[in-house]
Amino acid sequence: MNSTTTEFVPSRRMGLYEPLHQMSMWGDFSPPPPPIMLEVNANPDNQSEETFGASHRNDQEASKPDDKVLRRLAQNREAARKSRLRKKAYVQQLENSKLRLIQLEQELDRARQQGLCDATQLAYAGNTNPGITAFEVEYGHWVEEQNRQVSDLKNALHSEMGDMELQIFVEGGMRHYFELFAMKVTAARADVFYIMSGMWKTSAERFFLWIGGFRPSELLKVLSPHLDDLTEQQRLDIVNLTQSCQQAEDALSQGMEKLQFILAQAIADGLLREGNYLPQIGAAMNKLEDLVRFVVQADHLRQETLQQISRILTIRQAASGLLALGEYLQRLRVLSSCWSSRPRDVCVSKI
Repeated sequence: MNSTTTEFVPSRRMGLYEPLHQMSMWGDFSPPPPPIMLEVNANPDNQSEETFGASHRNDQEASKPDDKVLRRLAQNREAARKSRLRKKAYVQQLENSKLRLIQLEQELDRARQQGLCDATQLAYAGNTNPGITAFEVEYGHWVEEQNRQVSDLKNALHSEMGDMELQIFVEGGMRHYFELFAMKVTAARADVFYIMSGMWKTSAERFFLWIGGFRPSELLKVLSPHLDDLTEQQRLDIVNLTQSCQQAEDALSQGMEKLQFILAQAIADGLLREGNYLPQIGAAMNKLEDLVRFVVQADHLRQETLQQISRILTIRQAASGLLALGEYLQRLRVLSSCWSSRPRDVCVSKI
């Protein structure tokens, strides 16, 4: 009997933390399975009805997909569904970023018209560095998320929520600050002077700025009175932590002063009036990577401080501390907003 066969054929560490040493668009796409081989009778007229029926049943059984094929198809459909969701979320994020940029441009235009920004602020607000523009958008979202977390944490503390549920809020709040530190590392590599200047913060926050952020020891002093039911051992541990932070801060500050002196010497090397100063600029540029490392180490100290204080406190005390920290930063932002929108004529009359 003749037959034919058809086949369907991706830090350097600077040794400044000795005082703290005692504190401890597509997913995977699997190819489809090999095709099923189908035998087709080339001369069906010579077969009896019984033989034809048996062959027909064999064809149906052969063409029926097995469980492995069905699973593979289901996996492919699920991968395609997840890919569509990721693409949708990515497009939505781009749209939100675009709206945020438009809003920032409108706010900048209003500030220019009202004369509320000085030349330095305007220079940074008009920054065209893509890395800094992305950071400004991300930081705006970070502040919005922090405000939401502060509200949720306040409600949780006022409820009868147990420690296990409360720990979820504490861990989420800690991760939120760590995400900010990671964002700042990328932004510092794009423009370290922007991060160091604090132009991404409000004016009141900049008043307390230390190497691109808050000073851990000062923040401990501000927040400690708002922690309830501290034991004597906890108070002693917080005092020791504060002293360790001060020692690390002093070491970083001294290193910053030394770096400033080295940079000034590199820029002023040679004759300042000789005209060609590109070699001096090149030498100074080579040392700016050290400035980035200072920002990174300062944020590392801030992160270590948050981790250590969370180990000293109970879950409920840590939740109260995060709430106090969030509300303190909120008050600084509100103070900046009130100061910027104050009536100018009233201020002049008082002077």
